[in-house]
Amino acid sequence: MIDIQQLCHEYNQGYRDFSGISLHNANLRHIHLSGVDFSQCDLSGADLSNADLSRSDLNSANLTDADLTKADLSGAKLMGANFIGADLSGASLVGADLSQADLRMANLEGADLSGANLTGAVVSGANFCNANLNAACLDETGLAEVDHDGANLCHLRTPVMNGSNGKTHRWVSWGAH
Repeated sequence: MIDIQQLCHEYNQGYRDFSGISLHNANLRHIHLSGVDFSQCDLSGADLSNADLSRSDLNSANLTDADLTKADLSGAKLMGANFIGADLSGASLVGADLSQADLRMANLEGADLSGANLTGAVVSGANFCNANLNAACLDETGLAEVDHDGANLCHLRTPVMNGSNGKTHRWVSWGAH
C-alpha cells in the first residue's frame, strides 16, 4: 500500500500512473487526482468523498463499499469497475464510461450520469432515485430491479444497427422529449 503523502507528492510532480496499487480503506477525501491512472487498483472501502477523479482511468478497479459521495468522476474510464455497495450519491459521472461495471447495491441517489455509457452494466439493487440519466446509454442494462423514482430518464440512448453486417450503428434517443 502506497503512502497517501507519497502519492500526492508524485502526482504533483507529474506522475499519473498508479495502476494496480492498493489503497484499501484509504482516506482520500477532497483529494485532487484528475487524470490519474488507477486502473486495476484496490480502492475497496476507500473514502473518496468530494474527490476530483475527473478524466481518470479506473478501468477494472475495485471500489467495493467505497465512499464516493459528491466525487467528480466526469469523463472517467470506469469500464469493468466493481462498485458493489459503493456510495456514489451526488457524484458527477457526466460522460463517464461505466460499460460492464458492477453497480449492484450501489447508491447513486442524486448522481449526475448524463451522457454516461452504462452498456452492459450490472445494476440490480442499485439506487438511482433522483439521478440524472439524461442521454445516458443503457444498452444491455436493465432498470427493472433498481429504484429509479424521480430519476431523469429523458433521451436515453440505445444503439440501432445499420445494415446487415451488424458492425456499424447510430445512436437514437428514446424516452420523454
